[in-house]
Amino acid sequence: MTALNGPTATAAPGSELKLYFFSDLLNRRVSETRADFKIGKVTDLVFRLAEPFPDAVGIYISHGWGNPSEFITWDRVVRIEGGTIFVQPPETGERYPPFVDQPGWLLLNEHLMGRTILDIDGRQTEVVNDVQLLQSRGRMVIAHVDVSFNGFLRKWGVGWLRFQKDRLISWRYVQPFSVEDATASDKVALALTRTQIHDLPSEDLADALEEISGLEQEAMFSVLEAEKAAETLLETEPRAQRQIVADLHPDRARAILEEMSAAQAADLLSALPWDDRLDLMQLMPEDKATRVHAILASDETKAGSLMSAVFVALPKHTTVADALMSLRNSGRDKEEITYIYVVDGLSTVLLGAVDIRDLVLATEDTTLEEIMGSPAVSADTDLHIDDVVALFAKYQFRLLPVTDAADHLVGVVSYKDIMR
Repeated sequence: MTALNGPTATAAPGSELKLYFFSDLLNRRVSETRADFKIGKVTDLVFRLAEPFPDAVGIYISHGWGNPSEFITWDRVVRIEGGTIFVQPPETGERYPPFVDQPGWLLLNEHLMGRTILDIDGRQTEVVNDVQLLQSRGRMVIAHVDVSFNGFLRKWGVGWLRFQKDRLISWRYVQPFSVEDATASDKVALALTRTQIHDLPSEDLADALEEISGLEQEAMFSVLEAEKAAETLLETEPRAQRQIVADLHPDRARAILEEMSAAQAADLLSALPWDDRLDLMQLMPEDKATRVHAILASDETKAGSLMSAVFVALPKHTTVADALMSLRNSGRDKEEITYIYVVDGLSTVLLGAVDIRDLVLATEDTTLEEIMGSPAVSADTDLHIDDVVALFAKYQFRLLPVTDAADHLVGVVSYKDIMR
């Protein structure tokens, strides 16, 4: 996986710039003026959330065994040298004041280390094993998080062992919406730009939406295009679905519903309060609303009410080369391309089906008719849902074509929709 190395903080020309890893500073000796005036060890570093990079506000020292903590503000730090952080003596008294948490403060060890983030480049979740800090002109800021195993080794004092390069992700991509989000669970929600957010899989976006609420949830969902919003909403758990739908403008809701099949819309509505169901049904075209109502209200659901019009059908004499070219130029999402259904020209009578894997392995001049499975297993539009389930169980297909009484291909039913 390639790490997201975004813009980093830079120092002014001629200023001293140093990079530290938090794991190297954790438990480091803190002394007043001279190394032998030891106060304690670093328990945590405290930062204030700010744009573009959080600033260090102080050092948290916990003495344990019932002894009070101490908090040294960052402006009292003189230098970091060897194994010691040197600080000025307290302005008053013999001890620094106890640590008192403040709104907007982030503790690296407590709130970030070991937490899960969503890596939008690798499209997977990663664990923060370390935090890279940048010091310049007396300031210390968070620059990156390290998700490599090296960070884990540094934390346990064996950083000299290196099995790979550091994998640094710019703080710009992992900034929490708020400290409350960082403390509420073991995940750090992302502050994503409009462009970046569309690169995330719908499943990851759903996870992120479930971690936040209120205005932040509404703002994050609002930047999604209708198609992406529909996919994400269907992946979100029911509690978050109800929260999101309650805040939707009717025009926005209508656009999202247009991207859903009748079965998907019924799945969404089944998780909503009755009043919200009625409101959304009124936003659908009459024929689709009727099909959704049939799914919700009747145990006699038929294949025709569950089918989707999103499928690929090509004439039987199409060559493999032409079929591949057609797929590349179709603009369809890869999740939609599982089978190519072979039809008899303009009549759209279903003749057979070609698994996309067989298509890739065939020679370019082979026709679809030569490699198709025939006759194709299909479901009649009036086939009861129990019988459709039986077909899926018997043949283990991911999609089933749906045909009318004259064997014309009219849609497909997906295994996922049936399970919903």
